[in-house]
Amino acid sequence: MENNLIVSPDAPAPAKKSPADIKGIVFNIQRFSIQDGPGIRTTVFLKGCPLHCAWCSNPESQNFRPEVVHRDSLCTKCGLCAGVCPENAITVKDKGVSIDRKACTNCGDCVSVCLPGALKVLGQTMSAGEVFRETKKDADFFWNSGGGVTVSGGEPLAQPDFVAALFRLCVDYGIDTCIETSGFASAEALEKVLPQTSLVLYDVKLGDRECHRKWTGVSNEEILKNLERVIASGVAVTIRVPLIPGINDVEQELEKIARIAADAQIKPVKVELLPYHRFGIGKYQQLDREYLLPELTTQKAPEILRIKELFESFGLACEIVL
Repeated sequence: MENNLIVSPDAPAPAKKSPADIKGIVFNIQRFSIQDGPGIRTTVFLKGCPLHCAWCSNPESQNFRPEVVHRDSLCTKCGLCAGVCPENAITVKDKGVSIDRKACTNCGDCVSVCLPGALKVLGQTMSAGEVFRETKKDADFFWNSGGGVTVSGGEPLAQPDFVAALFRLCVDYGIDTCIETSGFASAEALEKVLPQTSLVLYDVKLGDRECHRKWTGVSNEEILKNLERVIASGVAVTIRVPLIPGINDVEQELEKIARIAADAQIKPVKVELLPYHRFGIGKYQQLDREYLLPELTTQKAPEILRIKELFESFGLACEIVL
């Protein structure tokens, strides 16, 4: 016999989840940022990225799950962490600790007994309301400087419901919103986030499709389609180009990127150049991972200026972000 559920027309509709209750995975909230959009900003870094750029300076952002990291410079080699690890994943060595990443479940038991703070779990589940309450503490700085809240990553568009919810709270409070994205996401994710976004910092890493796949793990086909979608939406766009020595700072590749930026213009699109830096290498050590491009060094000033002039020759406004 069929058991059909009959719902009374007078029954209340299921309660919709408040934007403040929607949750995401955050690994850092950085206050007083001046390079992640205009003015003074608070940058919220989300965990998880579908790309695996060989030069990534935030490797702790790639995994969608929380991760234990270790700073051997703080380690006293007391061995307490190894003693409490339920998976026996920690070994104490002369330089500090080593973590068997395949065995580690990131439970955090080791962190709880590490008195010098050499061990830390990066990544925690937070509600949009919790993050908003933290960011709005600096609202006066935002309003006085023309700044606001920027969501970066990882890849923010991998958590579109959370970003949209956080931005809704910001907009309702009068706080400017900005997202920094690789553009590798679904059109649906963009549609959720863009209505609440004031500015998109859009990374264009490589112009050639196969080179993009080689160095980031994915094609740039959907990324370029999404760039067109963002520009067509009317939201302000700044194209950001990380300059990676020998990979995308060569003439042929730079011209491809410049043409992408120039051809995309419905209204003037600004370009920001981000010279290569080595600040993230130590993070790989903390994650027991190998940095794949140890031989690279930062471009010298004359080379960076030459690249700037190349973009300007395509009629693009171009700035160098140091």
